[in-house]
Amino acid sequence: MFLNELWAALVSVWEALPGLWNLTIGGVWETLYITFASTAFAYILGIPLGIMLVVFRKDHLIPSPRTRSLLDVIVNILRSVPFLILMIAAIPLTRLVVGTSIGTTATIVPLVVASFPFVARTVESSLLEVDPGVIEAAQAMGANRFQIVCKVILREAVPGLVNGAALATTAILGYTAMAGAIGGGGLGAIAINYGYYRFRTDVLWFAIVELVLLVQGIQFVGTRVSRLLDHRQR
Repeated sequence: MFLNELWAALVSVWEALPGLWNLTIGGVWETLYITFASTAFAYILGIPLGIMLVVFRKDHLIPSPRTRSLLDVIVNILRSVPFLILMIAAIPLTRLVVGTSIGTTATIVPLVVASFPFVARTVESSLLEVDPGVIEAAQAMGANRFQIVCKVILREAVPGLVNGAALATTAILGYTAMAGAIGGGGLGAIAINYGYYRFRTDVLWFAIVELVLLVQGIQFVGTRVSRLLDHRQR
């Protein structure tokens, strides 16, 4: 039964393809705008936080277990809140930053709040993969902490950071679809407003296919770039 319904939906999508593309093309660009803008701001906050989670470890550059534990708790709390609930809770902050809580640009604020802890974790994971021997060698050569972080740890972690950026971007892309449920823009809003509410399964499935293609494209590019930058595979 499900397969028959799925096939019928795919046939209807194919027949209505030109009209569906015209309907959703604006949503594609809005989704890309929201996704990449949110990812950029999330990394502005997430990279320093991820670095602190690493260098404040008791066996690292600036041992400070209490500070590291506090940051760890903050990150875990923010990551534990479901995105839809966080988006509603962040409405006052969204209004303060952009002047409204509805629309494409307004979606970026809660997306950044929801995603920068995840970014911090991916950054932390990538930095921890750096060979401690490289850090010790830099210390032996007289490099200071700032130089070690910027010129050694971050440089050695570039492949992992790129791969993590692809994962973070695809996760944020998934969040944008949920944002459409409470006034956000993009393909999520089109799928809900034109597909679900109007009983247009062709619109719903077409938006899903577009989201899947965007996710696969971003992940493919991120993986390829990460492999090209990874000198360990040469």
